[in-house]
Amino acid sequence: MTTPQAIPIAPQQSSSQAAADSTRQTVSHLSREANEIGHLVAQGEWSELLTRLYVGGLDFAVEQLLPAIIVFALLYLLLRGVGRLLDRMFERSDRVEYGLRSLLMRTYRVAGLVLLTTIVLSQLGINVTALFAGLSVIGIAVGFAARDSMENFIAGVTVLIDQPFQVGDNIEVEGTFGTVEEITLRSTRVRTLDSQIAILPNTQMITEKLINHTKLSTVRVVVKFGIAYKEHPQEAREVVLALTEDDERLHPDYDPKVVVTEMAGSSVNMELRLFLRNPKLEVPVRLDYTENVREALREANIEIPFPHLQLFVDEASAFDESFLMKPEVPLLSSGDGGSGKHRSNPDG
Repeated sequence: MTTPQAIPIAPQQSSSQAAADSTRQTVSHLSREANEIGHLVAQGEWSELLTRLYVGGLDFAVEQLLPAIIVFALLYLLLRGVGRLLDRMFERSDRVEYGLRSLLMRTYRVAGLVLLTTIVLSQLGINVTALFAGLSVIGIAVGFAARDSMENFIAGVTVLIDQPFQVGDNIEVEGTFGTVEEITLRSTRVRTLDSQIAILPNTQMITEKLINHTKLSTVRVVVKFGIAYKEHPQEAREVVLALTEDDERLHPDYDPKVVVTEMAGSSVNMELRLFLRNPKLEVPVRLDYTENVREALREANIEIPFPHLQLFVDEASAFDESFLMKPEVPLLSSGDGGSGKHRSNPDG
């Protein structure tokens, strides 16, 4: 009875090792070709050199370069056609916002460029596996060096997918109020009321408190004012509400209201509350009614108090001998040789 013998199995090479071997073979082949060409140049054998270059160039052009050009042209036309089709689909879709559409199209272009480059380099006989292995190491190093940019990139993707705001919305972020002009993968550009562009990192847009004033179909505008304690809030309410009649900017489903909000130290504080048809009119409507409320209360003789200070002097004996506490001394007349503006010295 024979004993079964184990059949030796050659260890399989990993893909990275195979790529390294292929790269070494390519480098070795190119080195030999360069040595032979240099030897021909040193000996002055120009005819044989030209023949070798012609034959080698012709073989390379027929076997590798020409197929690579054909593959490049076909893939380029295919990717461009698909890109145009996707762009039209995203443009017609109501669910894909402009910023998200831009992100998707950029991602498609980058992916298509990587695919096209990989196929063309492979057709030229270049080992792309080893090339991508080296690029991956470089990518890791660059990722650590540009950590903040990567965080903003991820935050930008989050903003475009979650859509807490869109281009054209009025937003407020940590005291910055304005209209969103552009959303990129790194930052969000907001045009403020002073027509300045505030560039806000996308990490701030997803970590800080953000208020979207135009996300809903309407927005409430509050105009604050105060009246004196001697005045009647109902009279002030009637005067202010009369300003809102026939204003087409106000939402018909919500009636304007004037309410008392606080019994302050020197005034009765009130608010005019309005709901607008178009949330983007928030700022001009608030400014208009702030001025109109002031003028309406003044015309109705309703006092608008303001902070003031009264000084009572009690038993101020230190001022008894001062001219400030004595009756006013008449001014010298022009007939007495004075200018008419000089006050005589009451103490002498």
